[in-house]
Amino acid sequence: MKNQLSDRLPASQGFNASRVVLGALAFVLALSACGKKDDDKTAGQQLDSAIAKTQQAAEEAKAKTESGMANARAALKDATQSAESSTKELASKAAETLDDVAITTAVSAGLAREPDLSAIKINVDTKNGVVTLNGPAPTEAARDKAGSIAKAVEGVKSVENRLVLKAG
Repeated sequence: MKNQLSDRLPASQGFNASRVVLGALAFVLALSACGKKDDDKTAGQQLDSAIAKTQQAAEEAKAKTESGMANARAALKDATQSAESSTKELASKAAETLDDVAITTAVSAGLAREPDLSAIKINVDTKNGVVTLNGPAPTEAARDKAGSIAKAVEGVKSVENRLVLKAG
């Protein structure tokens, strides 16, 4: 190679051409050394290591996400069951209240149809199917009749007849 360069260059530049060749060779050797890391891994090995670390990080993130999702599902299930239970309790209480209102209405209507009781103000209260009658009754027979009317209404569990005989 030196001969070819020497042939092309004038004699005064032949020495300089050798220097250029040696400099280029040193540059190539320096570049090849840059491809190596301090721990003597090749670029391919470094890439494989980076890929492995990325995969490991992805697996850890996936595990954390799955764990978080499982916890969220469990919390949602608990909340749903709690809400369902509360809804059933509220519906039951509402049904009881509606039943009590229906019982009170039916007892009051039955008392209003009775000639001995229709002119008298009888207060009818119902709670959990227990009817309480308060107010005056003209006779003992009318008092007993009011209790019988209340007991005959569907849904009545018991009757507290607190009607008092009206004097006079």
